[in-house]
Amino acid sequence: MENPGDTEIRKSGLDHSYIGDPHHYSPRRLYSITGSDWEPRINFDRMRKERLARAKEAMERHDLGAMVLYHGANVRYITGVYQGMWKYNIFIRYTVLCRDSEPVLFETVGSDMERAKLNSPWMYGNIKPAVTWTWSEGATERQAQNMVSGVVDLLKERKVFGEKISVDIMDMWVHSAFEEAGVKLVNAWPAMSEARLIKTVDELECCKISAAITDSCFDMIRNEWLRRPGLTESQLAGNIIKFFTDRGFEEGQAFCVASGGNTNPYARWWSDKPIRGGDLVITDIGGRGPCGGYYADATRTHICGDASPTPEEKKAYRETIDSVEAAIAASRPGNTSADTAKHFPVYDDDKYKTCSLFQFGHSIGLTLYEGMWISRGFSLEFPAEFKANMYMAIETYSGEPGDEQAVRLEQNVVITDKGAVPFTLFPYDEKFLD
Repeated sequence: MENPGDTEIRKSGLDHSYIGDPHHYSPRRLYSITGSDWEPRINFDRMRKERLARAKEAMERHDLGAMVLYHGANVRYITGVYQGMWKYNIFIRYTVLCRDSEPVLFETVGSDMERAKLNSPWMYGNIKPAVTWTWSEGATERQAQNMVSGVVDLLKERKVFGEKISVDIMDMWVHSAFEEAGVKLVNAWPAMSEARLIKTVDELECCKISAAITDSCFDMIRNEWLRRPGLTESQLAGNIIKFFTDRGFEEGQAFCVASGGNTNPYARWWSDKPIRGGDLVITDIGGRGPCGGYYADATRTHICGDASPTPEEKKAYRETIDSVEAAIAASRPGNTSADTAKHFPVYDDDKYKTCSLFQFGHSIGLTLYEGMWISRGFSLEFPAEFKANMYMAIETYSGEPGDEQAVRLEQNVVITDKGAVPFTLFPYDEKFLD
């Protein structure tokens, strides 16, 4: 049997004999973002074909006749067509993938549909007008029925009507319309999560570029924007978002900016609170990068101005590093999410048997969360297997009741056959480590 790493090397079409490890596993080996005739760089055509192949393989494993997908990231994964994140969850476009067939995109009519035809030659002949139903007032029932009728016509044309048809998201109007049409509905997420969880060679190259730009933003945060007091949390968030969008991110994010007392209990949003000298500042940043919209999601904690952290803050920082690094080391093929979760600090996850998203791991890709979450609340009892080419964020938090400030750190890693390799390389803050 071929080693998973060797399989990916073969798929990449590159000669790795000199560099040793595969190019797509090396965080220091970055392609340029623009295209070229003298270097392969990211092969988006190959990426689209391999993503579609993974989805079809997942459909076969789950014995599905077709998938009907409304979530924007699933539509993009299957078709390679993107028209802004605002369209991701409002039911104005959808795609249908039938067994042994090419996907059909039902696109918002008018300019959007014409734009899809113009931008996406690989979908030639497979773009149809979408029927929207949400917020159509008294016409909602009719609109939903018309939308489902168009889907059913395609299912019958492709000879899969009567088989299990999976849907990712829907409202009650659509559920009723599908049932009235005699469609055997099942959940599409198990198959789509399986497909998206394992990244292709080109997806990993996209993730690597997003991570590299995120590292550069951390450098600006530490060495420019927090060099002295004066900014508010919202101003720092604005700087971060502008930094990413200036560098081509489809959507730059300051997921969280918390300073001083807002670090414990942690406020996972920002306000116009002034950042004071000596404040610990947690920035959880990233977004959908310039190459294919693949996310970065990383976190660092810095101290504002010339102040030095207290012994208690250094202790919290060291404990957070140790937890993150131990969890990363445990994230490897042959291990499970339970092996990772046991390195997270005991937290409310344990108490309530849920996921706090603080002592946490999650897969990332076309969306911030996809495929797998890791929490002490369930992973210890229901472990999931790590496989090569998963791309994960591992993050932990130090805050205890009574602490004036807290620490949070997060790394992005790719799971390889040799273990987890960090793609976020910005160093931990030396002020906390002396």
